[in-house]
Amino acid sequence: MTIESAVEGTHLEKVYWPKGRYTKRDMLEYYDRVAPYILPHLKDRPVVLKRFPRGIKDQSFFQKNVKGTVPRFVKRVVIRAQTVAKDVHYIVCNNVETLLYLANLGTIELHPWGSRLTTLYYPDYMIFDLDPGSRTTNEMVVNVAQKTRRLLDELGLPSYPKTSGKRGIHVYVPLQVKFSYDFVRNFARRFAKVLMVRYPKLVTAERGEKHRVGKIYVDYLRNAVGQTAVASYSLRDSEDATVSTPLEWKEVREDLRPESFTIMTIASRVAKKGDLFEGVLKQHASLKGPADKLQTVLQFHGMGDVRRRGE
Repeated sequence: MTIESAVEGTHLEKVYWPKGRYTKRDMLEYYDRVAPYILPHLKDRPVVLKRFPRGIKDQSFFQKNVKGTVPRFVKRVVIRAQTVAKDVHYIVCNNVETLLYLANLGTIELHPWGSRLTTLYYPDYMIFDLDPGSRTTNEMVVNVAQKTRRLLDELGLPSYPKTSGKRGIHVYVPLQVKFSYDFVRNFARRFAKVLMVRYPKLVTAERGEKHRVGKIYVDYLRNAVGQTAVASYSLRDSEDATVSTPLEWKEVREDLRPESFTIMTIASRVAKKGDLFEGVLKQHASLKGPADKLQTVLQFHGMGDVRRRGE
């Protein structure tokens, strides 16, 4: 498929990433190539767009509400935002035409919900966003990722890592679609607290920059209605045009360099390895047993019953 045949592209030679001289055309061609891999992770999910109409060095904005006329192939869904009591018109990116249409709007990044339209308030995965604070190293992020994996293994839960496309690492846990966002968020909160207690010099679960100096923040708050994380295979607004890239756990080691996964390298990687995040869509773990095990771990660490209503 040529870009011109899929979407009426505009200003395709505009440079979006000055360092590598990557253009808007390069972005559309990238999304065309990785469409078979990214679309399953966007299917039937409301998506928040991060748009850069003039490239990464100019103004950008997040867009949830997409009103007005859109092409017939673009699906939209209206969701009532309870916090502001208004309807939000979300894009749902279910086909390559929509993917390229969004890219043509200057959408570099795609941030889907953790749930699908038919089960909107029940996520099908849990996310731990390992976000490095100031005065931290790549080795520290990798260390916390592996400690996160070990605790998940201890609880009997599968896990899948990916780069954030910047300095962080995201760890996903595929779930049965039967646990509410409240339940999942509260489980994730207690999990993050255990990591913080076990590794107090390395991990924090407290918000605010003052808590994050020299530590990795385990962000569990993405597990809530309307919260999002950047999609697997989405481009990022970094100078090197990096990509949020699924990894094998054996790749999560001290020599991991997230900046090596870019607009120019991912197509050959997925052609060789396939979709390493396929299991996130196909596995369906229960949180019931792990929640009981987690409570036992909390009690062992002297944290008592820190469950909240909804668990």
